[in-house]
Amino acid sequence: MPNSVFGAPWRIAPSSALLLAVMFAPERTAAQAAARTVVAGTGIPSSLPTGPRAMMLGDWYRVVSVSSPAVSPDGKRVAMTVTKAVEGENRRHSEIWVANTTGGEPQRWTSPNTESSNPRWSPDGKYLFFTSQRAGGKGNSWAIRLDQPSGEAVQVPEYPSGSMPADGSFAVFTDAAAPAPQVPPGDPFAQQPPMARPPFDAITRPAVPARFDGRHVVDMVYKNNNTGFVPGRRTPRTWRPQQLVRQNVGDTARKQITNVAYSHRGAVVSPDGKWVAFLADPRLRPDSVVEMERDALAKLPYDKVRDEAERNEVDIYVISVDGGTPRKVADWMGAESNLEWSPDSKRLAFIGRPARTKNASLFVVDAAGGSPKNLIPGWQYEPGDLFWLKNGQMHVAADIGGRSALLRVDITGATLPKELIGGRRQLRAASYDAAGKIVAYTATSMTKPTELYVANADGTGERKLTGFNDAVNADVVWSDAERFTYRSVGNMEIEGWLMKPYGYEAGKKYPMVIYIHGGPHSAYGEGWFDEFQNLAAQGMFVLFTNPRGSSGYGADFTYSTRGRWGMEDYDDLMKAVDIVAARPDVDSTRMGATGGSYGGFMTTWIATKTNRFRAIETDRTITDWTYWYGSSDAQGLTEFEFYGKPWDNQALYDTLSPIRYVSKVKTPMLIVQSEEDHRTPMGSAEMWFMSLKKQGVPVELVRYPRSNHDLSRTGEPWLLVDRLGRLRQWFGYWLQGKAAN
Repeated sequence: MPNSVFGAPWRIAPSSALLLAVMFAPERTAAQAAARTVVAGTGIPSSLPTGPRAMMLGDWYRVVSVSSPAVSPDGKRVAMTVTKAVEGENRRHSEIWVANTTGGEPQRWTSPNTESSNPRWSPDGKYLFFTSQRAGGKGNSWAIRLDQPSGEAVQVPEYPSGSMPADGSFAVFTDAAAPAPQVPPGDPFAQQPPMARPPFDAITRPAVPARFDGRHVVDMVYKNNNTGFVPGRRTPRTWRPQQLVRQNVGDTARKQITNVAYSHRGAVVSPDGKWVAFLADPRLRPDSVVEMERDALAKLPYDKVRDEAERNEVDIYVISVDGGTPRKVADWMGAESNLEWSPDSKRLAFIGRPARTKNASLFVVDAAGGSPKNLIPGWQYEPGDLFWLKNGQMHVAADIGGRSALLRVDITGATLPKELIGGRRQLRAASYDAAGKIVAYTATSMTKPTELYVANADGTGERKLTGFNDAVNADVVWSDAERFTYRSVGNMEIEGWLMKPYGYEAGKKYPMVIYIHGGPHSAYGEGWFDEFQNLAAQGMFVLFTNPRGSSGYGADFTYSTRGRWGMEDYDDLMKAVDIVAARPDVDSTRMGATGGSYGGFMTTWIATKTNRFRAIETDRTITDWTYWYGSSDAQGLTEFEFYGKPWDNQALYDTLSPIRYVSKVKTPMLIVQSEEDHRTPMGSAEMWFMSLKKQGVPVELVRYPRSNHDLSRTGEPWLLVDRLGRLRQWFGYWLQGKAAN
């Protein structure tokens, strides 16, 4: 699936910012209304009424997330990460839980006082490993013993983490052999904050180090959306290639298998324990050469012949587990990933993308060498995770438009993949037992938050193992959505959904809000989503679509918007609005639009092109692409999508910038932006706010502290819920005539 650059825990705002459904959830009984006693000064109900009823904002804290399932080797248990919000402490908390595949209540296996995630079993089933940051330990890998009475989790340094053969006797992993360079003793800038220290290549220095606490930057990469500002290096530029390392189970000693100037990636050991397959530069050039070449090319102006030419990014190599000279398996044009050995250790499967704008597909090649064979030629969709089972069957997970499925692949390539487990829902993170007979996965649908499921590997006998969300599901009537498809510009088929408002009654008209996803190559789908449920509970239709540019429909569909953002994709969105607005139960005079990131750009773009919407909310917006290019941490996005840097293609950057047409905007707009968003920085929102304010257009700007581009997904719970409340308020005011206090 294509990578998406744009998108889909402290203080609480005053009560007027939240109004947690005191005003916005439809009232059904006097008892329910009386139950909405709020905690003074917060707007948060001290207790939520029982259902059935509409979603209240406080219900967000009750929804539990299940992820990272791991089936035990014997197929009897499934470990998982369970994450829930701790409302009073404004944070999320994760634990490891375990369920029996035969059923019964799942059990918590890790301490409620520490954070734990990412469970994985040892091949012999004696340990359940997991990730946790705990005091008194080295590293973040901890384990629970299952072969003897066990209390607290322990660390097991003699049990390596990495790819293992079938007998589980050793592991191979990658590590940098060369030590990281260190700043020499006596550094006069050691007492400064890291970002204030002069980088190695800097010409200027602080006059008095103790008096400068700013940020000194010389490198292009100096900030990141997830981590914030990144200090520049303090030592000469060096490279630390990733080498192959072997460690036997029961021994803390490590044996370095390779010692070369290039990195080994994606290493996997053959089931017979004789070979290691890995990915590396096609010419095995040193990391330094590859990186300096990349840096040099990045500085050149856009050139169609050079920049659009297909490239051989990596190739597959095989080496003995004892070391020696690696052997290239095949010269294959493109980028390989997801290496997987056949059970007999004679072949390798991989997912290969011939070029950035071409479909990824599934290939098999003899480990001894040869030409890779495409197992799914002509398939519209793209494989995700790959599983080669002990019985010789091959399974893949894939997105099929807005839903996802687990499919069996014909090893001969004679027929297209056959769906084993699917339906109108999203499946994620499949995990199999050692014999390949049992598969566990998480699943979610429009009206059901994520839970854990297990089935036979052939797709039969599916059963639900957890019910973490049963209580909230019993109280809240989650709204369902009607799926539909339609033909847009160029006869392109587009998939969309219309979610009905809570309490829907035939014969009545309701307002409608269209949601626009981020990415731009993200996608909406058949899963529970808090944002949709939030507005449906407010009594509105929610329209969401996957216009061209979305993932899940093949690379041609995904990259059809390259250089054309806001053109045919805009038409796709407006066509969906036209279809829905014609319904007798939709009030076409009371429509709104909202979206974040690429969806934020599109909502500001929409505001310059039409006045059909009564109100718009724009999230993480981009209003000037040249400003964005200089302030974002993701310049590569537009260098590819807009065919070069701004000075290479300034006309396109300007033409697609909503700020150039802001004088046409008449629609009231709410702007939501995060203070620490380095993906879509604050300046775009500030420009838009000031421009609308100067023109007398109703506009509000909400700036969230301690928040980055992922506020709506992983931000502080209190701030995330505050944002949901503001969406209700904004559209409630403009589309329903409800005053916001």
